Amino acid sequence: MSHTDTLLVKEFYNAYARGDGEAAMALMASDIVWLEAEGHPFADRNPYVGPRQVLEGVFDRVAKTWAQRVEVEEVYPASDDRVIVSCRYRGRNIQTNKIIDVQVLHVWTVAGGNLVRFQQYADTAQIVGSTIP
Repeated sequence: MSHTDTLLVKEFYNAYARGDGEAAMALMASDIVWLEAEGHPFADRNPYVGPRQVLEGVFDRVAKTWAQRVEVEEVYPASDDRVIVSCRYRGRNIQTNKIIDVQVLHVWTVAGGNLVRFQQYADTAQIVGSTIP
Protein backbone atom coordinates (compact mmCIF):
# COMPACT_ATOMS: atom_id res chain seq x y z
CA MET A 1 0.00 0.00 0.00
CA SER A 2 1.47 3.28 -1.00
CA HIS A 3 0.83 6.59 0.65
CA THR A 4 -0.28 7.76 -2.81
CA ASP A 5 -3.19 5.27 -2.79
CA THR A 6 -4.46 6.63 0.52
CA LEU A 7 -4.16 10.20 -0.76
CA LEU A 8 -6.09 9.26 -3.91
CA VAL A 9 -8.98 7.90 -1.84
CA LYS A 10 -8.95 11.00 0.38
CA GLU A 11 -9.04 13.21 -2.71
CA PHE A 12 -12.15 11.36 -3.89
CA TYR A 13 -13.96 12.26 -0.64
CA ASN A 14 -12.69 15.85 -0.79
CA ALA A 15 -13.99 16.25 -4.35
CA TYR A 16 -17.33 14.68 -3.41
CA ALA A 17 -17.65 16.94 -0.35
CA ARG A 18 -17.11 20.08 -2.38
CA GLY A 19 -19.62 18.96 -4.99
CA ASP A 20 -17.02 18.46 -7.71
CA GLY A 21 -18.38 15.34 -9.37
CA GLU A 22 -16.10 15.71 -12.37
CA ALA A 23 -13.00 15.62 -10.19
CA ALA A 24 -14.33 12.62 -8.24
CA MET A 25 -15.15 10.74 -11.45
CA ALA A 26 -11.74 11.55 -12.94
CA LEU A 27 -10.11 9.53 -10.15
CA MET A 28 -11.96 6.38 -11.24
CA ALA A 29 -10.66 3.86 -13.73
CA SER A 30 -12.72 3.69 -16.91
CA ASP A 31 -13.81 0.19 -15.87
CA ILE A 32 -14.25 0.73 -12.12
CA VAL A 33 -16.50 -1.88 -10.49
CA TRP A 34 -18.79 -0.26 -7.90
CA LEU A 35 -20.92 -2.32 -5.50
CA GLU A 36 -23.55 -0.89 -3.21
CA ALA A 37 -24.21 -2.85 0.01
CA GLU A 38 -26.59 -5.78 -0.24
CA GLY A 39 -30.03 -4.57 0.81
CA HIS A 40 -29.33 -0.97 -0.22
CA PRO A 41 -32.02 0.45 -2.52
CA PHE A 42 -29.37 1.23 -5.14
CA ALA A 43 -27.92 -2.29 -5.11
CA ASP A 44 -30.61 -3.06 -7.68
CA ARG A 45 -28.13 -2.32 -10.48
CA ASN A 46 -24.99 -3.93 -8.98
CA PRO A 47 -22.37 -4.03 -10.23
CA TYR A 48 -21.99 -0.57 -11.68
CA VAL A 49 -19.16 -0.63 -14.21
CA GLY A 50 -17.50 2.59 -15.27
CA PRO A 51 -17.84 6.16 -14.00
CA ARG A 52 -20.95 6.90 -16.10
CA GLN A 53 -22.92 4.04 -14.48
CA VAL A 54 -21.73 5.16 -11.02
CA LEU A 55 -22.78 8.75 -11.74
CA GLU A 56 -26.22 7.87 -13.10
CA GLY A 57 -27.00 4.86 -10.93
CA VAL A 58 -25.60 6.05 -7.61
CA PHE A 59 -24.68 9.73 -7.35
CA ASP A 60 -27.64 11.12 -9.31
CA ARG A 61 -30.05 8.88 -7.39
CA VAL A 62 -28.51 9.85 -4.03
CA ALA A 63 -28.92 13.54 -4.89
CA LYS A 64 -32.61 12.99 -5.69
CA THR A 65 -33.27 10.94 -2.55
CA TRP A 66 -31.21 12.37 0.31
CA ALA A 67 -29.85 15.74 1.37
CA GLN A 68 -26.76 14.23 2.96
CA ARG A 69 -23.07 14.48 3.49
CA VAL A 70 -20.43 11.79 3.90
CA GLU A 71 -18.33 12.34 7.00
CA VAL A 72 -15.04 10.48 6.83
CA GLU A 73 -13.93 9.26 10.25
CA GLU A 74 -10.80 7.20 9.46
CA VAL A 75 -8.86 6.12 6.40
CA TYR A 76 -6.93 2.87 6.84
CA PRO A 77 -4.33 1.51 4.43
CA ALA A 78 -5.33 -2.17 4.43
CA SER A 79 -3.11 -4.13 2.04
CA ASP A 80 -1.09 -3.85 -1.13
CA ASP A 81 -3.94 -2.30 -3.07
CA ARG A 82 -6.79 -1.70 -0.62
CA VAL A 83 -7.87 1.30 1.43
CA ILE A 84 -10.67 1.05 4.02
CA VAL A 85 -12.68 4.11 5.00
CA SER A 86 -15.02 4.32 7.98
CA CYS A 87 -17.55 7.08 7.61
CA ARG A 88 -21.12 8.18 8.29
CA TYR A 89 -23.92 9.28 6.02
CA ARG A 90 -25.74 12.13 7.75
CA GLY A 91 -28.75 13.96 6.41
CA ARG A 92 -32.41 13.51 5.62
CA ASN A 93 -34.60 11.84 3.05
CA ILE A 94 -35.98 14.50 0.70
CA GLN A 95 -39.39 12.81 0.31
CA THR A 96 -40.06 11.67 3.90
CA ASN A 97 -37.93 14.19 5.86
CA LYS A 98 -36.62 11.26 7.94
CA ILE A 99 -33.15 11.80 9.36
CA ILE A 100 -30.35 9.35 8.64
CA ASP A 101 -27.14 8.87 10.60
CA VAL A 102 -25.73 5.72 9.06
CA GLN A 103 -22.50 3.95 9.98
CA VAL A 104 -20.69 2.93 6.78
CA LEU A 105 -17.52 1.16 5.70
CA HIS A 106 -16.06 1.58 2.21
CA VAL A 107 -13.41 -0.73 0.79
CA TRP A 108 -11.49 0.69 -2.16
CA THR A 109 -9.07 -1.06 -4.50
CA VAL A 110 -6.48 1.16 -6.15
CA ALA A 111 -4.31 0.25 -9.15
CA GLY A 112 -2.34 2.25 -11.66
CA GLY A 113 -3.16 5.53 -9.93
CA ASN A 114 -6.92 4.99 -10.28
CA LEU A 115 -9.81 3.82 -8.15
CA VAL A 116 -10.66 0.42 -9.68
CA ARG A 117 -13.16 -1.11 -7.23
CA PHE A 118 -15.54 0.07 -4.50
CA GLN A 119 -17.52 -2.00 -2.02
CA GLN A 120 -19.94 -0.38 0.40
CA TYR A 121 -21.01 -1.93 3.72
CA ALA A 122 -23.80 -0.03 5.47
CA ASP A 123 -26.69 -0.13 7.91
CA THR A 124 -29.13 -0.69 5.08
CA ALA A 125 -32.13 -1.07 7.42
CA GLN A 126 -31.80 2.59 8.40
CA ILE A 127 -31.32 3.65 4.79
CA VAL A 128 -34.40 1.74 3.61
CA GLY A 129 -36.39 2.89 6.65
CA SER A 130 -35.77 6.52 5.74
CA THR A 131 -37.57 6.00 2.42
CA ILE A 132 -40.80 4.69 3.96
CA PRO A 133 -43.39 7.41 4.72
